[in-house]
Amino acid sequence: MREEDEEGWLLDSLRLYNDLHVFELHEPTRVVTWTGEKRVCIAGYSDRRRNEILQLLLPPRLTAKENQGLCPERDFKVEHGGFSDRPVYSLKHVPETSLLVTSGPPDSSLQVWRVEQNETDVIKLMGTIPTVGGEEPTWARIATAPSKSAWVLHGLKISDVQVTEIESRKTVFRAASTSHDELSALEFVDRATALACSTTGHLFLADVRQPQGLLGVAEEPHVALATGGGRWCAAVRPGPPESVGNHPQVVRLSDGGCIVLTDLRNTTSPLKVATGCAPPSGPPASEFLCVSFAPQLEECLAVSGFDGTVCIYSNQSWGPAPQEDKPLFVHRGHIFSSAEAADRPVLVTAHSWHPSKPRTLLSAATDGSLHAWDWSEPRRAS
Repeated sequence: MREEDEEGWLLDSLRLYNDLHVFELHEPTRVVTWTGEKRVCIAGYSDRRRNEILQLLLPPRLTAKENQGLCPERDFKVEHGGFSDRPVYSLKHVPETSLLVTSGPPDSSLQVWRVEQNETDVIKLMGTIPTVGGEEPTWARIATAPSKSAWVLHGLKISDVQVTEIESRKTVFRAASTSHDELSALEFVDRATALACSTTGHLFLADVRQPQGLLGVAEEPHVALATGGGRWCAAVRPGPPESVGNHPQVVRLSDGGCIVLTDLRNTTSPLKVATGCAPPSGPPASEFLCVSFAPQLEECLAVSGFDGTVCIYSNQSWGPAPQEDKPLFVHRGHIFSSAEAADRPVLVTAHSWHPSKPRTLLSAATDGSLHAWDWSEPRRAS
């Protein structure tokens, strides 16, 4: 990057951001998982060496009650750490515990970790959960939720989805489905309901109080025609943890740049559809594709994985008919701070909203950069 471009970005940052913190990791991560208001876990995903799993304490100035200006300093603090003998492609915190669950190649087994709080600063491997299709050269999608006994939802395909009680390794739910579509996302909708999204964009719901069963959700045919297929990912706007049957919204993102919002109470037609949310040139992205709801902003979504940016969209003006839209805000910091070669453009690998600070996000990229940023009042990106 040219020096004048970097200087221009830093000047723009004073106007576009309330806060910006830049951290260079020893190795890139594709997981950014909150373990509290001020703590996140990250992990490496290299297949050539042991990978660190770290719990980081956020910069004090970022967690202060009042924003205190631009601060591109390496002031994240490592609180706990451990090593994984395999790449970490997914990492989830088990709410209300000190447990973490990870997955990654070369197979679909799950690893259970404990963040030791008392005597040491170690993240310790506690054991492994074998899974259906565990020898396949791939990795399991996983999700966790609070329950009387810590549960993990996991699977490779729709037919493999199951819920395992972590401590006893007992299977408490198994999908009764013949679909062999590959999973792209798994989430608990509430404490009794799980949602699965296939890479083809189809949704499935399950009542995990039943030992077996998986219900396919009807697909919107005109949306499939409008988007032309492709690979999809998904996320749920969660309700209160104690709720059951609240039927929240789900958002899906295709590698062609289509975003579809659906109310799970009525899946025959979408609530809102937007197109044009992918770069106009270049091959379709899929490996790091990510979409998420803003927990504190009713109508905002974040999209990443297409390039070195994180795009914030407002769905306020969207309707059920597909329409093109431009982002409300674009975080380009990973592009401007990257030292990657021109023929190896940086890609954002993950992003995550802060649980309670409305416009604060963390994002990570393939060059090992980790950014914590708080964007200023909404304005249309040029």
